Amino acid sequence: MPYRLATASAAVSRLIARAYEDRFGLTIPQWRLMSVLAEGPLTQHTAVTRTAMDKVRVSRAAQELVVRRLVARTTVRSDRRSHTLELTAAGRRLFAEIAPLALAYEATLLAGLAPSEVATFKRLLDHLETAAIQLAGGETISPP
Repeated sequence: MPYRLATASAAVSRLIARAYEDRFGLTIPQWRLMSVLAEGPLTQHTAVTRTAMDKVRVSRAAQELVVRRLVARTTVRSDRRSHTLELTAAGRRLFAEIAPLALAYEATLLAGLAPSEVATFKRLLDHLETAAIQLAGGETISPP
């Protein structure tokens, strides 16, 4: 099962990565980071957990998005080693442009399934993710 999940994930990621890279100049890590930041500002540490990416990948994606002025990084006053990340106005506009495309890809990928099957699939993915995190001792592990 881990092999099948990994290959399915890689196939979907390759498909979407091409579209994001070609149309918007974004990598998958950058898009993941933008997606979680669209819900509101986060510390870089929290972004690591929410994106399921390692610290280096989040840091690199954040830096690239800061250079493009899509994300603002500010130092946390109470802890100068910590940073808060937030989408800029340009980042929010780009996210609003990309989000419908992401939903269209999802709809196309799930088109052959009944709504109840989609709900079951999402519930099972949530369960597998939670179980894997618990088995790993609560650590999120970056995908290959």
